[in-house]
Formats: sequence, structure tokens, C-alpha cells
Amino acid sequence: MTEMTVEELDPEADDVEITGEIAELPTPRAVSTRYGQKRIVTVVFEDDTGQVDLTLWEEEIDAIEEGAKVHIEGAYVREWADDIQLNISRDGSIEKVEE
Repeated sequence: MTEMTVEELDPEADDVEITGEIAELPTPRAVSTRYGQKRIVTVVFEDDTGQVDLTLWEEEIDAIEEGAKVHIEGAYVREWADDIQLNISRDGSIEKVEE
């Protein structure tokens, strides 16, 4: 897995490793899934090359805060409403990076 930048992301990228900052963290919303009620939020993730929407669920939301530098592994990119969106796979992770 080679570390990528936002600029290098494409709609079919899998197993993405990337480091950047949570630029915006809106209030999470509740959605009904087949596993019950879950919290979801779409944050703005950025690095020196650009910004991309990043979808976070449940514990991932609790692990970060606005302005935090984070390292993501095991993510994938999909196209949604003509924009690309970064998602963390079930086996993926997001961790705060100490500066």
C-alpha cells in the first residue's frame, strides 16, 4: 500500500493510505441500517493537494476532532453525486497523528 494524496485519488481506488487533516466536522446524523440505528457524518478531509469528502461511522467519529491531523489506512474511493468520496473499509482505520 503506497501512501496517496487527495489529488491522486480516483473513483475506483482501493486500499488507500493517506494522511491529512479534518478540515470540517459537522454534527453527525442518525440513520437506520439493517444493523439498527447508526451515527454517520461526512467530514472534509484535506492535505496539501486538495480536499475530499470522507464518510465516518460510529467509533470513527469519536476518534477524531475538527483540525486533527489523521492517518487513514484501508480506505476506498467511490463516486457519489458526481464527486468522489473517501470511505474507510471495515478492516481500515483512522488514527490521530501527533505533530
